[in-house]
Amino acid sequence: MELGIELVPKEQKQIISRLMQFYLYDFTRYLELQVDREGLFPSYPGLEAYWSSGKNKFAYLFTVDGNVAGFALIDRLLRDPEGEFYMTEFFVMQRYRRSGVGTWAAHRLFDMFPGSWKVSQIRANTPARDFWHRVIGAYTGGDFQERFNSRQGNPSQYFSTLNTNGVKK
Repeated sequence: MELGIELVPKEQKQIISRLMQFYLYDFTRYLELQVDREGLFPSYPGLEAYWSSGKNKFAYLFTVDGNVAGFALIDRLLRDPEGEFYMTEFFVMQRYRRSGVGTWAAHRLFDMFPGSWKVSQIRANTPARDFWHRVIGAYTGGDFQERFNSRQGNPSQYFSTLNTNGVKK
C-alpha cells in the first residue's frame, strides 16, 4: 500500500469541496444536517479561506496507491493560548478506515507542523474521540491532555509534537 499526502493547490480545491459532501454525510449521525432540493449538503463555511488566507490555513489530500483516500484541514492559530495548530477537519473515506491510513496521515501532519496542537471532536462522536486518543497517544507516548468545552461539552486533546520522537519512518 503506497500512501501519499499532498497540499491541495487552489486549482484543485473542488476535490475538497466534493469530499466534504461525504464528510458531512458522516456527521448526520451526530448533527441535524439536511441536503438541499438538489441533494447537496450546504457548503462548508470558510472553505475558500484555505486557498486565500495566506499561510495560516492548509488543505491536504491523502492517497492510497494513487487513489483519493481522505483529507485534512489544518489552521495555524495565531496568538491562541490553546495551541499553534488546530486539526480543523479530518476525514478518511470508509474504504480506508481501520487500515492505518488515518493514523499514518495524522502522524505525518504532526511531523510537518511541529509545535502545540489542538484536536477536537463533537461530543457524541465517540468513534472519533477513540480514534484520536489512540493516534495522539501513540504519537506522544500518552503525553496529552483532554479538556471539554464549557458550552457544548465537546472534547479536545492538547499536546506538543516538540517533545516526541514523531513518526518512525
